[in-house]
Amino acid sequence: MEYLVFRLYGPLASWGEAAVGETRPSARYPTRSAIIGLLAAALGVRRSDQNLQDELRDQVLVAIKQYTSGVLLKDYHTAQVPGRGFKMRLGTRRDELSAPKPDLNTILSSREYRCEGYWVTAVQLRSDSRWSLEDLAGALSRPVYQPYLGRKSCPLAAPMMPRIVQADGLREALDSKFPAMTRLRKREEELRLGLSGNVSYSWEGEADDMQPQEARYPCDQPLHRMRWQFATRPEFWLQDREES
Repeated sequence: MEYLVFRLYGPLASWGEAAVGETRPSARYPTRSAIIGLLAAALGVRRSDQNLQDELRDQVLVAIKQYTSGVLLKDYHTAQVPGRGFKMRLGTRRDELSAPKPDLNTILSSREYRCEGYWVTAVQLRSDSRWSLEDLAGALSRPVYQPYLGRKSCPLAAPMMPRIVQADGLREALDSKFPAMTRLRKREEELRLGLSGNVSYSWEGEADDMQPQEARYPCDQPLHRMRWQFATRPEFWLQDREES
């Protein structure tokens, strides 16, 4: 089987989960919607192009290997927005702040981030996809729009280094090795990233070389990008020790 594999690392990442009220939580590893959004940005697919967004969503299978989820950071966030009685149609953040001062209210929220997380992603394509793995690899190497780790305030801190690998199974593809991000030796790099030796795998579809420990149903299947609508989907999960 052929897989496209690439790594994700940054000082901050935010993998949005279902948000209720003032809290904006982050998952421990990249959500399906985040990976599809990253691929769409690299390909130059706009959020407003719902047809291409749907096509990319339906053609991609995503799997994640988590080396470390990083340290949880919570940000106490305030923002000014017009009150409910404000009648003007608002299309941008600038429009919101153009409201007269008496009409502006302050809202509070708590946003979660993952600090120093490190993940490897493997992508497969269905046979009828308009894109090839070579197309996706080329787009990730030279993206049309800036890729980021969940939020625009979370840039990548190392090249994704996308490449296509031949593997007998999904785990073998996810275990692909990447060069160190610095000149440190491998063990020093692991200590710097806080790796404990435990890794986890999450995937959709079939994986003949892994037996899941759990079946999960995250709400990260994008239905409509402009409306921010998502649905649940089945996902399999396994935790194991990293082989030396």
